[in-house]
Formats: sequence, structure tokens, C-alpha cells
Amino acid sequence: MNDTTMRAISQDLIGGPEVLTEVELPIPTPGPGEILVRAQAAGLNPTDWRHRGASGLFLGKPPFVLGWDVSGDVVATGIGVTLFEPGDAVFGMLPYPYGHGAFAEYVVGPARAFAPKPVNLDHIQAAATPLAALTAWQALVDTAKLQAGQRILIHAAAGGVGHFAVQIAKTRGAYVIGTASAANHEFLREIGADETIDYRTTDFTEAVHGVDVVLDSIDDENSLRSLQTLRPGGLLVSLRAFGAIELATEAKRLGVRAVRMLVEDDHAGMIALAELAESGALRPTVAGVFPFEEAAKAHALGETGRTVGKLVLTVP
Repeated sequence: MNDTTMRAISQDLIGGPEVLTEVELPIPTPGPGEILVRAQAAGLNPTDWRHRGASGLFLGKPPFVLGWDVSGDVVATGIGVTLFEPGDAVFGMLPYPYGHGAFAEYVVGPARAFAPKPVNLDHIQAAATPLAALTAWQALVDTAKLQAGQRILIHAAAGGVGHFAVQIAKTRGAYVIGTASAANHEFLREIGADETIDYRTTDFTEAVHGVDVVLDSIDDENSLRSLQTLRPGGLLVSLRAFGAIELATEAKRLGVRAVRMLVEDDHAGMIALAELAESGALRPTVAGVFPFEEAAKAHALGETGRTVGKLVLTVP
């Protein structure tokens, strides 16, 4: 490699973690309104292994470099950028879904997809935050407009999005009920959950009634059952953008509401998350850290669905 090329993790085929390979690519050049970031760490999310292993999703046919979460240092700015300058430490989510490319030494993206890295988070913690925390923020604050005193049911509450959603809901003054395996209940209480349900032994539709909001990232069947737990006029936010089940129709029949959402790059949201992190109200839990060249191992672990919090790659 030389000063015009970089290492990246790419794939030429759709398949298992073994299709991920290290390649050499040109260092991108920031265009108008963009910044070039020397990545220090990149966060992993379920969307990474879904795109790696399934054709027909957003990105089409490979080759492509996955990854949307990045934390690092600005090395160059494009025309018109006023928010950052070289040397600034930043973290952000590349525009989802087509702005992928975080699994690389250098990452280019819109300046307003980034925010200054919280001073109390290192690059690993910062890289673990953007996509999952933005998803939770946009679901609870922007979409559900969660208010103090309301009750929310958060499924997979110990996972990437879930553990951020618990913390964000508490900052809004909500009463939080989280589903997770019993082994993770103590963790959920530590981050603020008021009530925990072991999904393996308890039918949540019998244990939960009259909640204002449900956040579900599991599947359509789970979302369909969750409609029963809502108060009249309550809202279910599904993070499954595609689905064979028409949730809105069943929700209307039951006198509740249901929406599907995709996360969006969001400068204001990133600033809000950074402020929460610096105040101590939001803290990412890192389930594992892998060197860049072990991306396949990180994907394999993530696909088990048994991690608490987030997985992160460190970039050389």
C-alpha cells in the first residue's frame, strides 16, 4: 500500500462470514459537504450480516464494503464544510442504507452525518453508538414522542438497539419494561429498566397490558402479538422495514397504531446522543472488540443473537 490506497473489508459473494476478505482500495476524496475520516473503530450491526448473507436487500450485488458506524479523526474536508476541520475527533452513521463503507481505514461521508466524539467515550465506545442509538432515538423521540409517565415495552432490550432504547426511555421519564433472557435481567436493571420479562418462560401478552409504546426489532409475528399489549391509541414501532404481515391493518382493527421505520442519518440526533453520553445518561455496552482482520469472527458472533450490547472492529 501507499499514501493513495487503504485497507478495507470487502466481499465478492453473498454468503457466510468467510466471504469477507481484506482488499486494497483507493482512499476516497471528500466531495462538497463531505469529510474524510481516518477511522479508529467501526461498529457492527445486524444489518451488516443481513446484507452480507442475503441477496435482494438494499445494496444489490457485491462487491461492496459494509459498515455504517465509524469513529475517528477528520483528515480532510470538502468544499463548503464548516462544522469540522482536520484533527477533529468525530463519530457518526454513514447515510443508511447506501452510504455504507465503514469497514475501511478511511471513510468519507456527509459532514452532517457526524458529530464531535463525546469526550468521555473512547473511539471503540463511540463507534458502538451511532446506528443503534439513532434507531432508538428516532423510534422513541421522533416517532413515538415518548413522554414522562408513559409505559414502554422494549423487546430484545439487552441488544444493540434495545439497551440504548432503555436508557433513552429513562431520560424521557418513561416506565420501561424490557424482554430478555433471565441472564440479562440484572444488566437491564442496571441501565434503568423498571420491569423485566424472561421471554423464554413468560408470555409477554399475558404479563403486559395497556402500554403506550412498543419497540420491536424481532419479527412480524412478535410485533403482531405485541399489538395486544397496547392501550387504545397506543403505538407499536417495528424496526423490520419489510414484512409479509400487514401490521397497520391489524392495529387499526384493535384500535391501536403500528409503523415500520428505517434509521436515517441525523446530525441533530447525533448531537443529542453526544450530549446524553457526555452527561452520563447514555453509555454503550461493548460486547466484544475484534481487530480489523477478524471481521469474519465478529460477524459470526453477531449472528448468534446472543451478545449484550454491540460488537466493534478496531481499525489499524
